[in-house]
Amino acid sequence: MDEHPMKTLVERMYAAAMAGDLDAVDDIFAPHFHSHPMGTTGVEAIRDAWREIRDRYPSLRVVADQIVAEGDTVAVRSTVHGTSQTGEPATLMEMMRIENGRIAELWAASTVKLR
Repeated sequence: MDEHPMKTLVERMYAAAMAGDLDAVDDIFAPHFHSHPMGTTGVEAIRDAWREIRDRYPSLRVVADQIVAEGDTVAVRSTVHGTSQTGEPATLMEMMRIENGRIAELWAASTVKLR
């Protein structure tokens, strides 16, 4: 991947999420972070979501296949492994707005079928 600062931030987010590194949330997300899919504001909702997802899907692995950055926006197309009973991977599309080096806002759509 390119060494673009916003792409690096997104890669850090995925690495922290996959490692269950809840302490990294404060460095990655803006304090007023807003998740449109979850309908939440603030970083505590991210910690809770990461805990729940890791507990429910211990073999979860998200691979960022493509990251595109322009202006204050990053778009990511990822492959999600470990959520399907059939073993089939899913696709995740996310778009994030970056503010002062942190993720401030997120939109997402996926083909993940949670069991």
